[in-house]
Amino acid sequence: MTRVTIGNYLLTRLTELGIKDIFGVPGDYNLAFLDQIINFKSIRWVGNCNELNAAYAADGYARINGAAAIVTTFGVGELSAINGIAGSYAEYLPVVNIVGAPATTVQKQGAIMHHTFGTGEFGIFIDMFQKISAAVVILDSPEQAGKQIDEALEICWLKKQPVYVSLPTNMVNVEIEAPKTPLHLAYPVSHPHALAELISRAETLIRHAKSPVILIDFCVARHHMQGMIDELLAQTGIPFAAMNMGKGIINESQEHFIGLYGGNHSTSGVQERVEQADCLISFGPVLSDFNSGGFTCNLNVDTTIAIHSNYVKIHHSVYPDVYFNAVIPALTRALTGYQYKKDIIAPRRMSTYHPSDEIITQKRFWMAMADFLKENDIILAEIGTSLFGLLEIPLPDRTTFISQSLWGAIGYTVGALLGAAVAAPARRAVLFVGDGSFQLTAQEISTVIRNGLTPIVF
Repeated sequence: MTRVTIGNYLLTRLTELGIKDIFGVPGDYNLAFLDQIINFKSIRWVGNCNELNAAYAADGYARINGAAAIVTTFGVGELSAINGIAGSYAEYLPVVNIVGAPATTVQKQGAIMHHTFGTGEFGIFIDMFQKISAAVVILDSPEQAGKQIDEALEICWLKKQPVYVSLPTNMVNVEIEAPKTPLHLAYPVSHPHALAELISRAETLIRHAKSPVILIDFCVARHHMQGMIDELLAQTGIPFAAMNMGKGIINESQEHFIGLYGGNHSTSGVQERVEQADCLISFGPVLSDFNSGGFTCNLNVDTTIAIHSNYVKIHHSVYPDVYFNAVIPALTRALTGYQYKKDIIAPRRMSTYHPSDEIITQKRFWMAMADFLKENDIILAEIGTSLFGLLEIPLPDRTTFISQSLWGAIGYTVGALLGAAVAAPARRAVLFVGDGSFQLTAQEISTVIRNGLTPIVF
């Protein structure tokens, strides 16, 4: 029977999530685990200037890589990262939040340790993370540690949200049985009767519709369903729009793309087309204040098929326990032979930029950026002016657009730039950030330089 340390068990499982780099800050309660990371051949340690930046970097890494991990120390370190972890929870990013904790022996004794409130209580910080974690595990039992790690990481993958892993210092080098089988990284099987009924009903509604529209939002990217959506669009020819948080998920150069929808803040002509659709097929819409144009969206529930990651709502009927990975291809198959052929609204394109000696204005700057951006770029837009300007720009194909418009922490994109560039060093990363936001996290540019990365920052 092969045995490994609890620390190496955790690292091995992280590689199954595709994680090749770990962000974080050293602290005395995580040093033993950091030694294992340094000696673990399949994962690289990327040290950060502070824990908040590390959390932002992990978030950006997860958006490109599919999952990420961060290591901090008990109390002072983890609370520095909590804002970043909260953002990942709000915007559905799978981040494994590993916290080095005091030894189980001193915790049981109620000893007054540094990085605590001096009360002998050690569960206070865990309680704080309960509300912003899809799962919380404390690896204080060698008999249960392997099972706890597996369950936490599988939940992280499935729910696309952070999980909290407490790793006491005296548990890091304890040996347990090595993994025997891979992690179960698969969606549950969709309820067959519910799936069949909703597909039949959706097919009928779509085939009889005179003005159908597909609406894309960010959950499509979180669950990596872009390819399935592309197949549905190519087969049906149904025009599609994207919400602000869904910008760039599906290539905007497609002839069926009509623009961005956000209520009164939509691309010209798109609001009417979406809200007057007699069959609206939406994928994971989040009607937040920003995403809905200040709550000005007027989507008719009586004409909407709302497809979410784990349920579907058709008009007023809800079909639980049906998942993206089953619903989208089943709908595509059901619509075999269907092709929407009517005229669609061509999205408004930005005017061509012509260099001149004119004063640089917001309008001219974003016109120039429309020509500057390239296929396959990673584009990061800080909340505020940068994001508003970039929403107007038609993106080149295969770009990844990163912004934190739901949580909206200023300074986020500087840390996220590091994470995204580490995840895909061969791609060009371009950051747009205001000087005020930049001041909050500017020191992480030193980590970018130290790692030999070459992003472009405006």
